[in-house]
Amino acid sequence: MKAYFFVSALILSSATWALDLGDLLKGVGEASSKKSSAPASKLSDQDVTRGLKDALVEGAGKAVSTLGRTDGFLLNDKVRIPLPESLQNVESVMKALGQGKRVEELKTSLNRAAEAAVPEAKTLLVDAIKNMSVADAKAVLTGGEDAATKYFRQATETKLHERFLPIVGKTVNRYKLTQQYDRIAGTASKAGLVSKEQANMSEYVTGKALDGLFFMIAEEEKAIRRDPLGRSSEYVRKVFGSLQKR
Repeated sequence: MKAYFFVSALILSSATWALDLGDLLKGVGEASSKKSSAPASKLSDQDVTRGLKDALVEGAGKAVSTLGRTDGFLLNDKVRIPLPESLQNVESVMKALGQGKRVEELKTSLNRAAEAAVPEAKTLLVDAIKNMSVADAKAVLTGGEDAATKYFRQATETKLHERFLPIVGKTVNRYKLTQQYDRIAGTASKAGLVSKEQANMSEYVTGKALDGLFFMIAEEEKAIRRDPLGRSSEYVRKVFGSLQKR
């Protein structure tokens, strides 16, 4: 009955669907062929902090550049943003009503919105790196394989959401289907038919964009921890390489 209500509401509405990290990265370019065998416990605080910050600059920078470009989300199966679940359930009905093209346009726009927003993460991620204390660096270094990603998320997620939301909204709200969805889903949410997270398209896409960003940062972090010796920064090789010698 709940699904029927939502489907019916969307069908009735169908007639109106007219639908750099750049400066810091220069520092990461310092190359050296030296490989340190010093255990993490014997590394200086300066080495630990520098190595961790270089690694974060490298990982976060790659994540932002990968996602913050055309097709960064749309053609990446791991982070592509789908229609909200409630729209997925009626997608075939919408196409049967001749709305297929507009549905595809909307799906593309969700991902384009995320791609446009992600570059805004640059400044906040850099600030989080600059503000990292020695204690933070040591905790991240010896933490789990996604400890740095968790640090980033805790330090930046709220502000990133604030930065992303208006950019996302500017893109997705061009579509009347989005406006229709927001009205219907907002009402359905109050009745418990749609989750709060999916009751507004801009909020939904912003949340998915953040999930995608932190997912890619986590992927980069894992790669650095697995193969620190392949990194350009001497400090990254020294600090993360020491963990592999334990």
